[in-house]
Formats: sequence, C-alpha cells, structure tokens
Amino acid sequence: MSTLKVPVAARDHVQGDSNAPVILVEYGDYECPHCRHACPIVKQVQKHFGKQLGFVFRNFPLKEIHPNAESAAETAEFAAGQNRFWEMHDAIYENQDALGPPLLLELAERMELSGQALASALKEGEYAKRVKEDFIGGIRSGVNGTPTFFINGKRHDGPFELADLVGAIQAHL
Repeated sequence: MSTLKVPVAARDHVQGDSNAPVILVEYGDYECPHCRHACPIVKQVQKHFGKQLGFVFRNFPLKEIHPNAESAAETAEFAAGQNRFWEMHDAIYENQDALGPPLLLELAERMELSGQALASALKEGEYAKRVKEDFIGGIRSGVNGTPTFFINGKRHDGPFELADLVGAIQAHL
C-alpha cells in the first residue's frame, strides 16, 4: 500500500482542522470527470464526520489527456493567493463542461478577482511551480490517476462512493 510522501503542511489547502483525528488528502484534476463526481461526495463525507475530519486538496493535472487541467489548477492557486481557493475549486468543478480559458477568466471576475491579473499569471506561469510541486509529490506517493485519496497518510485503493469513504475513514477513528 502506498503512503503519502509529502506530509500535510501549512502550504496545503485545508478545509476543517489540520489536526483532526483523520486527514483525507485528495490528488485531483479539475478536468477529470471522476474528480468532478467525487467533489460532492467529499462534501458529504466532511458533513458526516464534521470536526473529526480535515480535508486537503492537491493538484494532479493530467495535462496529456486534459488540456485545461493545468490552467485550471493554476487558476485555483491564483484564487488561493486571495483567500478564495475553495470557492474557485468548487466553481471550476461545477462548470467543468465549459472548462477553458474564457470560463476561468469569467469565474475570476465573478469572484471579483482581476481577470487581467489572472490572464497575466497564467501567461507567465506564476503558479506553475506550485502545481508542479503538488504533482511531483503525488508521483512520489504513488498517485497514477485521479482522484487518488489518502486517509491518514495511507492510500485508499477502494471505491470512492460515499459509503466506501465513510467506512474507510471510520476504520481510522
């Protein structure tokens, strides 16, 4: 069984308590339909466990098969710089069918973030290093597809439907 090689740290995007009894880490791709399917399931899992669960999202854009995944991940990181990561994360998944540069700029402007600043950041690759660091950490941890979940540092190799994740997390409590 693979283990998480890059521990959860202050640089991560965390919902909930980073010191909760269970930490669920997802390596995801914003253009992956399976990740889109997992997004509301993770929200249900978070609601189910409440303060017992911390959730971390890390970028794992599979750009060879998802040409917009890298720019979507960089857009989420751009939003993170303005404390809007989770809002952008959710908006990208909710609008995945229209994913592309026009949508990303539109989402930024809807959130009252500068579309011009986002366009410049994407052009200059301002957040590419951060996305690549997540990706490399995923590779080191044995991630080879998305979504990949880790529960308290151990890769969850089972299905990621609600009952499956709840059962796997419950086993760690």
